[in-house]
Amino acid sequence: MAQSSTQTHERFQRRPMVEEMTGLSRSSIYAKMDPRNPHHDPDFPKPVRLGKRAVAWRESEVLAWMNGRESTAA
Repeated sequence: MAQSSTQTHERFQRRPMVEEMTGLSRSSIYAKMDPRNPHHDPDFPKPVRLGKRAVAWRESEVLAWMNGRESTAA
């Protein structure tokens, strides 16, 4: 079966890169994911488990979240 040349590969970013991309600290990232936290953001991307102790975020979801924030900041 031939693969399409337009197929894109999803990139996964580990937490330090998500911090750099978003400008958020580690604690702010986890606060946004915690529904019990007053800073919870239900639109913030959920991490994907890569292993027993490793998670990453889909780059496309982080970028989409950032773009959404830009449009509401004006």
